[in-house]
Amino acid sequence: MRSGARAAIVGAVFAAMVGVAGCGSGQDDSSGPKDGASAGSGDDKPSLKKVKTGPPSAAEVKTTAHAFLAAWSAGETAKAAALTDDSGAATTALSGYRTKAKVAKVTLDAGQASGAKVPFSVSAQLSSGGESVPWTYESSLTVTRDTKTGKPVVAWKPSVVHPDLAEGDTLKTGASEAPPIKAVDRDGKELTASEHPTLKTVLAALRERYGKKAGGEAGVETWIQRAKGSKTPDKTLKVLSKGTPGTLRTTIDASLQRTAEQQVSKRTKASVVAVKPSTGEILALANSPASGFNTAFQGSYAPGSTMKIITSTTLMDKGLAAYGKPHPCPKYFSYGGWKFQNDKKFEIKNGTFEQSFARSCNTAFISQAGKLKDDDLSKEARDVFGIGLNWQTGVPTFDGAVPVQSAASKAASLIGQGGVRMNPLNMASVAATATTGTFRQPYLVSPSLDGRTLAKASRTMKSSTHDQLKKLMKLTATSGTAAEAMAGMSGDFGAKTGSAEVDNQEKPNGWFSAYRDDVAAAGVVPEGGHGGDTAGPIVAALLRAG
Repeated sequence: MRSGARAAIVGAVFAAMVGVAGCGSGQDDSSGPKDGASAGSGDDKPSLKKVKTGPPSAAEVKTTAHAFLAAWSAGETAKAAALTDDSGAATTALSGYRTKAKVAKVTLDAGQASGAKVPFSVSAQLSSGGESVPWTYESSLTVTRDTKTGKPVVAWKPSVVHPDLAEGDTLKTGASEAPPIKAVDRDGKELTASEHPTLKTVLAALRERYGKKAGGEAGVETWIQRAKGSKTPDKTLKVLSKGTPGTLRTTIDASLQRTAEQQVSKRTKASVVAVKPSTGEILALANSPASGFNTAFQGSYAPGSTMKIITSTTLMDKGLAAYGKPHPCPKYFSYGGWKFQNDKKFEIKNGTFEQSFARSCNTAFISQAGKLKDDDLSKEARDVFGIGLNWQTGVPTFDGAVPVQSAASKAASLIGQGGVRMNPLNMASVAATATTGTFRQPYLVSPSLDGRTLAKASRTMKSSTHDQLKKLMKLTATSGTAAEAMAGMSGDFGAKTGSAEVDNQEKPNGWFSAYRDDVAAAGVVPEGGHGGDTAGPIVAALLRAG
């Protein structure tokens, strides 16, 4: 083909393309390209470059982490934030690190990466109120891949700034909002976190609430101010200058507290609480592990057969059971479409109610579900035992829950399963109410200090029910499922065991709730098995020591 002909064909095709472009844009064919754009420039063609996917490589992890830490260290907040997957949140946190936490300068050194996670050490200088002190700690970050750009970025979360920071928390330095306290036990003996590690979170909560009321003077500190509505107390991270602590008297018995901590430490996981039935004063609490969540006060577990203390009072109040009266305990009992059974499928032929209670017969209680209204158990728990009322102990607590349920769930509630939820504080209080017949809300700090109102149950236990309940618990402690743990106990005592089944858990949670004279206690050993063998010895040791 001649070159002239080839040129003519190309020109014709080019003209046709321009014409199509003009029609597609809604413009007249003769109008031509606008704003000086060339019709053949290709500026509007989509990019063919693929977004990179998959986890970041070791080289990308190292490069990204080092670039982020270098920018943060240099005070280049915008640059550091741009290297994260949430630049807005990162900008706020990293800016606050300088302005609110008063970090004058900081050096950040990356450690050896483990996959996408990079540990790093922090060496900072805090400066506030005329005080300047060094501050060191360890943290870590994780590098991920941005799904939109394919670039490696730091997965942003508050714990990058400090490992104890959670969503909504703020890192601050200045005059502490709560002056320090010197917490003492009921006899004036100082309680410290170093001597009683399990009290660490409790002491922090007491300081947050009573620091000013105790009469102390604030110092200069770096602390974590928790998000609004958080039940976790603020946490002091560094003291720049000590304040003057005010003395705060608690209801704790230091000797009993030591026993409680020694007992739970024998288990990987365990919690226990002891209270004084005549007053409601909390005498001891302990958790294993000692640090972390306060399960003793804030845990939420199905209490298993220890719930039968409340269920029994309900049945006796309704005239559906009585000490010395015949009561069925078959191997199985079906209700609401569920088939319930006893431990190892035992049965008590021609048995009595006290035998069913002492041996913890599930079917003896399940069989009465059809004779109870859906809210009978909930009302008894609230109106007699104070469960679910707004307890004002002085620190954050979960106050138990016995929701109104129907059908199979109602039946399960009677044996401490279903929707029933308790912790050792709740069940220690239940044992205390069992021995006195009157609910007295547990508390850790006298209400006279801040004028708070303690929760009150609407009625005391019926006299006849109270007498029978104590006989039931005494029988259980002397010849029933609690007998081994309570062996050799003297005085006025009683107990109830419990084993709460949990889905996808090999062993049930072991429970034990008991009293002796003017001490009541309850404990739980998660995944411990039978309550009499696991939680029983812990609780019994406190009763003996008390």
